[in-house]
Amino acid sequence: MLRPPRCLPRPPRRSASTGPGRRLLLSTPIFYANGPPHIGHLYSALLADALHRHRGLRGAGPGRLSTGTDEHGLKIQQAAATAGTSPAELCERVSGLFRQALTQAAVSFTDFVRTSEPRHQRAVRHFWGALRDSGALYKGCYEGWYCTPEECFLPESQLAERRDAQGRPCKVSVETGHQVHWTKEENYMFRLSAFRDPLRNWLLDNPHAISPDPFYQRVLRWLEEDLPDLSVSRERSRLQWGIPVPSDSTQTIYVWVDALVNYLSVVGYPETHGEWWPAAHHVVGKDILKFHAIYWPALLMAAGLAPPERIFVHSHWTVRGQKMSKSLGNVIDPFACIGQYTLDGFRYFLLRQGVPERDCDYYDEKVVKLVNSELADALGGLLNRSTALSINPSNTYPCFSESCFPKVLDYREAKGTGRASAEDYELVASVASLPLQVASYFEGFQIYKALECIALCVRQTNSFFQRHRPWKLDRKDPAEQLWLDTIIHVTLECLRVYGTLLQPVIPHTADKLLSRLAVEPEERGLSSLTFLPRYNGKPCPFEGRQLGPDTGVLFHRLEKSRQHQIETKKL
Repeated sequence: MLRPPRCLPRPPRRSASTGPGRRLLLSTPIFYANGPPHIGHLYSALLADALHRHRGLRGAGPGRLSTGTDEHGLKIQQAAATAGTSPAELCERVSGLFRQALTQAAVSFTDFVRTSEPRHQRAVRHFWGALRDSGALYKGCYEGWYCTPEECFLPESQLAERRDAQGRPCKVSVETGHQVHWTKEENYMFRLSAFRDPLRNWLLDNPHAISPDPFYQRVLRWLEEDLPDLSVSRERSRLQWGIPVPSDSTQTIYVWVDALVNYLSVVGYPETHGEWWPAAHHVVGKDILKFHAIYWPALLMAAGLAPPERIFVHSHWTVRGQKMSKSLGNVIDPFACIGQYTLDGFRYFLLRQGVPERDCDYYDEKVVKLVNSELADALGGLLNRSTALSINPSNTYPCFSESCFPKVLDYREAKGTGRASAEDYELVASVASLPLQVASYFEGFQIYKALECIALCVRQTNSFFQRHRPWKLDRKDPAEQLWLDTIIHVTLECLRVYGTLLQPVIPHTADKLLSRLAVEPEERGLSSLTFLPRYNGKPCPFEGRQLGPDTGVLFHRLEKSRQHQIETKKL
């Protein structure tokens, strides 16, 4: 079939405001509604949630966090048929499970999009019209290997020869192992091949558009390879569960085009999206990188819109070194994990151990060991020891003594000028620099490094407290009392900083910690966070303040799962 002349990509429109106080849309992928949520879904959502909460605490401007469910496509049509229900009933049930899981995990989403909603379908039809009017679509005969689980055609280079359950030869996706089938259809095609240079220029002009860098480099390499035009519809006779192509009832809009438009429909496309778009940061798994970093920006350019500002990419979770799969029976249920490890315990584990650049491994003993060590023992133990009535009988935020802990230009030469040691000055320097360090790691999508830095400072503070043994000081001696109060003051100041910085990750535990220190809600922001102002000769608003009520242990130690105890006994 002859093609009409190629359309030239037109320059996209940029409209969302820039600078301080600007709006920002953070988004998770919308999750495919053919099965219940697992920890991979939850990890995407928690990364986006932590970024959203951190930005809110900085007072950076209006923000939204969108998530939702992708409810169209052949996979859902087939899953519903297998379950003996309608696609609409299946989606209603599974979408409810996702909303419940995200709510239970304290994901602070502002918008939950369902692709079955009228507002979304209207946006998709308008977007299709914009692609058609730009000359980016044409009708052509397309044939190739189609992977139903991934809802896409795959080139021969991404396939391998295998045998199916009956021992017959078949082709499968190299990356996922899913079987593919040869499909030949007359579909609408998108002129993706015309967007190689515009995509490359966009990435070269915006080196932080895709983070972390290994994924940015991967996309640049893809753009050096063949970039064939993209099939963007399916025959309606094969796929009824989807949005019909406007003015052509024989075709259904390709599920990925439909799903990607959710990022526009959530901000009011086609009328009011300009207030937000393109100030959007997408959080996605590496398995859907090509859809978000090549197809989506090209589609946007063709429709006259700018690509999203940033795409944050993360890797996958394995279970004891194996990929999660229904056939292996090792898919991890987030509801069960939250019940077993507590909400904040499991949030902390995923965000502390998850490294976006590489796959991370999950197993029970690792969760228990990490959470007990860093939350229950190090953080909780420090709060308990420094607020104990035996140490702090007045139950107040005690005074800081500048004579005991004088400010020095070079702590390595501060000998004999007070009670503080070189290690104490190192602690103060570490905690003073922590908020900016954490902010930098959040900005670079390295939340795990931010938590690593906080955990290191918590350990330093425990060493400080242990080193000076305040329980041994004589409260009746005025000089000893000054030093005792200073030790507690410094420790509580450290805890206040940690509690403030941990709010995006463990919101309930951080709230409990800050309430114990009598830090008011309006004093918990990041923009005004200062550490140990008395060391710098400035007043401390907390000094002399009565501490909040003692609500008991900050974080209870976790028990190893019964299954792990059985496995250990067998050894």
